[in-house]
Amino acid sequence: MLDIKMIREHPEIVSNDLKKRGLTTELLDKVIDMDKKWREYVKKRDELKHRKNVVTSEIADMKKRGEDATKEINEMKEINRKIEEIDKKTKELLRERDTLLMRIPNILHDSVPIGRDDKDNVEIRRWGKPKQFTFEVRNHGELAESLGVGDWEHAAKIAGAGFVYLKGALALLDQALIQFAIHELIKKHYTPVFPPFMMRRKPYEGVTDLEDFENVMYKIEDEDLYMIATSEHPLVAMFMNEVIAEESLPIKMCGISANFRKEIGSHGVDTKGLFRMHQFNKVEQIILSKPEESWEYHEELIKNAEEIFQKLELPYRVVNVCTGDIGTVAAKKYDLEVWSPRQNRYIEAVSCSNCTDYQARRLNIKYGKRGGETNLVHTLNSTAIATSRAMVAILENFQNEDGTVTIPKALRPYMHGIDVIK
Repeated sequence: MLDIKMIREHPEIVSNDLKKRGLTTELLDKVIDMDKKWREYVKKRDELKHRKNVVTSEIADMKKRGEDATKEINEMKEINRKIEEIDKKTKELLRERDTLLMRIPNILHDSVPIGRDDKDNVEIRRWGKPKQFTFEVRNHGELAESLGVGDWEHAAKIAGAGFVYLKGALALLDQALIQFAIHELIKKHYTPVFPPFMMRRKPYEGVTDLEDFENVMYKIEDEDLYMIATSEHPLVAMFMNEVIAEESLPIKMCGISANFRKEIGSHGVDTKGLFRMHQFNKVEQIILSKPEESWEYHEELIKNAEEIFQKLELPYRVVNVCTGDIGTVAAKKYDLEVWSPRQNRYIEAVSCSNCTDYQARRLNIKYGKRGGETNLVHTLNSTAIATSRAMVAILENFQNEDGTVTIPKALRPYMHGIDVIK
């Protein structure tokens, strides 16, 4: 959430930023108008409270003098009625204003390229040379089925499209990717955290775009609980309404979780594939830092992800995500896109964001010294490994002409002796 003071004092900053994203200023104008009305009601309330104090004093003095204070008492009753009425209206306006305010996206970093969609993302660098196959690369879902390690048919029977039974070597590969990523991050002093897989709406509103409640997340019927879409959300929200000791920053965490997403809309869901699933496992990187250090840590997060993919021997590129593709919460985002020989292009595997103080303001997460000044932290997140997408890349890049799949060397210590999926 943006600072309302900035909107009051420098609305042009927000207006220009919205135009970069290709958005209108309609929402901003509504927030400004609602804020103006709210402040007018606050002023009226304060004036009435002042008058109430004056009348209270007059009544006390009149009673001491034995004078009739009926008129003043009646005025006091009317003032109390008006204050109660204005209090109710003030709370309604504040709630409406903040709901609108939470829909205004974060202020973009100057280095974010201007563009309409993912075609306008700017490539920063590439690593690895895509393998030249002498045979036609098979679809990863069909290959997994032929090897008996992926079962979409039975999953669809009991859960519908977008789910899979991972079996045998593919189930081990999923867990090997998790253990490998955890191992790499522990070496870099990230603390492993296994969070709750459900969150209440109040903390959830602090970490995500409000539209995600309808478009992305699963709600538990008749409960104030939502299934998490990524471990970033519970790991950041765990510090809601807290002041973190300055010496404790940065806080670096390695989130380990299953993730649940509707993934509706233009993306759709793979009928027999792993790329976009309703349920998948992921290891996430989270950092809470001082504002002046967050851009340095943003680079650290993408570097960590790159090192994981380099050790997996998977060719990739890193792109700076453009204004039209970046989403609401991030001020800047990198995507790491892994090479897909089947599609002959790079496909998204990692998302790495600096959310600056946007989530922290919504969640009221601050840092400082005890009894001293406090400030909002900056929150950052990045995929370390999303196992489903990494498995797509491995099944495609490491498949052999005879229909087998070679396990990347970095994962073999976690595969219980399996070097090749046969």
